[in-house]
Amino acid sequence: MSTLLTHIAISDGKIKRSSLEVLSHMRQLAEANRHTAEAVIIDAEASNYVDEVKKYGPSTIYTVEDPIFENHMNTPLLKALTKVMDEAEPYIFGFGSTESTKDILGALAANQDAAVLSDVSEFELTDEGIEAKRPVMAAKILSDNVAEGDRILVSVRSGSYDLDEGDADADVVDIDFSIDDSEIQATLREIIGASGDKIDLAEAETIVAAGRGAKDEEGQDLINELASVLNAGIGASRALTEAGIMDPSLQIGQTGKVVSPQLYIAVGISGAIQHVAGMTNSKVIVAINKDPDAPIFDIADYGIVGDLYKVLPPFIEELKKIKG
Repeated sequence: MSTLLTHIAISDGKIKRSSLEVLSHMRQLAEANRHTAEAVIIDAEASNYVDEVKKYGPSTIYTVEDPIFENHMNTPLLKALTKVMDEAEPYIFGFGSTESTKDILGALAANQDAAVLSDVSEFELTDEGIEAKRPVMAAKILSDNVAEGDRILVSVRSGSYDLDEGDADADVVDIDFSIDDSEIQATLREIIGASGDKIDLAEAETIVAAGRGAKDEEGQDLINELASVLNAGIGASRALTEAGIMDPSLQIGQTGKVVSPQLYIAVGISGAIQHVAGMTNSKVIVAINKDPDAPIFDIADYGIVGDLYKVLPPFIEELKKIKG
């Protein structure tokens, strides 16, 4: 019997959905292969999130709590993860794919002499380790990847798995942690986010994305109103961010964010391959474009051929009626 451990990432006082997706899958793998599923929370207030994590069925939850984690710096996080691995001795250590894990997995793998597969879209256990699929070539191809060994680290793209609650009554293990000031080689001064109260695209269940067709003020107003009605995140094509119309942090695509929401509404987006690379794993894709030959319709589950300025107003009004 081996341990399948999941790192529970915290951002802005909330558990990242991608972490719970990974934990759900890890618990299913553990149940099917007679392993144990465990989780670890590393945060300045780690104990606050234990009850939520318990819902997803890990047998053990490790907590590492220290004020240093308020700064989200990689040095203390790496030290904490190393200590957790020494304590839990996981066979597989799973992470949601975030900017932080992209920075830290290589160093953690080197510290632990572990194999690592990053940014995969799915993975399964084998007799020797894991097999995983990873989108490459602007998401046109899924590459097959294999990792073998006694310790394997894997990070998984958001939206790859559905949430699945379990019924285990988890034990909680608090791990002592300390770090000397001399070990901290960088100081975080400020985090500057995108302007306004934006929903994190990586965690959003619904995204409304605007393309060149919605570049004027009226188009932007319609996008914002639709997103507000749906409580959706707002994304953008490269054309709008390069033109300075929308914030670069909202760009979705090969050179922007990769997202996997339950619902993706592409408004005025043609469907260039660079954009599709960032949203092709969305569960349901709705495309609105006046060009019937736009490539976006090739991947859309539902398509509306029409002028967005005529389509969106009645669409928004009907949604408002439905939502009461």
